[in-house]
Amino acid sequence: MPSDYMVEQMIGLNLLQEIDVASFPNGKYIAPEFMDVYFDPGRKFTGPYMYGTTGIACNTKLEPECANIKSWKDLFTGNFDKVNTLKDQVEIVSAALRATGVPASDLCTTDKEKYIAAEEILAGFKPDVIDSDGGNERMITGQAHIRTSWNGDTHRMKMENPDIIFIYPSEGLNFWSDHMAIPVGAPNLDNAKIFINWLMDPANMAAASNFSGYNNAITGSDALMNDELKNDPGVIVPEESKALLSPIPNCGEEARELYTQVFTTWLDSQ
Repeated sequence: MPSDYMVEQMIGLNLLQEIDVASFPNGKYIAPEFMDVYFDPGRKFTGPYMYGTTGIACNTKLEPECANIKSWKDLFTGNFDKVNTLKDQVEIVSAALRATGVPASDLCTTDKEKYIAAEEILAGFKPDVIDSDGGNERMITGQAHIRTSWNGDTHRMKMENPDIIFIYPSEGLNFWSDHMAIPVGAPNLDNAKIFINWLMDPANMAAASNFSGYNNAITGSDALMNDELKNDPGVIVPEESKALLSPIPNCGEEARELYTQVFTTWLDSQ
């Protein structure tokens, strides 16, 4: 289930089996906007699974400033208590670049000055916990009040704690998607194809969305999704927020090294 930017790299390295998912019986259910995707034009290698965004979760009961957190810059410079973040260098560093004015189109910049600015804004940002695991539970129980969070995770938090909201940062946020793929040399190729086709059935994909809290790219599945999911603006992106979304950056080696440098410097400073 590789994410979009990783699919592109894996195809380039000849790691994925070409299977022409669009020709599968349930290929007809793939939403048109998810067919000719930049990382796999025509769906030759992958079937779509879930998609989502990475923003900010905030407990409005425990953190009175939730309404005033409108941007990544607000989060990084607000000196809030009981903050958690994902342990993900792409998410953290791209958010820091956005917070310092770097547009979505330039998130793979190799301008070192822009990374220095990202380091500087992160220097005063000291979360209590930096971990991609256990964050939902900490938010639900109130151990954490704010968290950088995937929108589907935030939906699952809200189902247990309705005081939690999802915030779309004004500088923009990463839009990502996960996909079903088969590695070259897989021993059970036919069974893998059967499974991918089965999961692209609208009823089965709706069940997966209801469980995971994320939206999917299969037409007809929305009719079978829970009302709580269909009516959650953190999952079903409002029209006024769609312009904030951009693909998760798939950077070249030089930019990836700069991301790593900023992220490790920040981690070492905690």
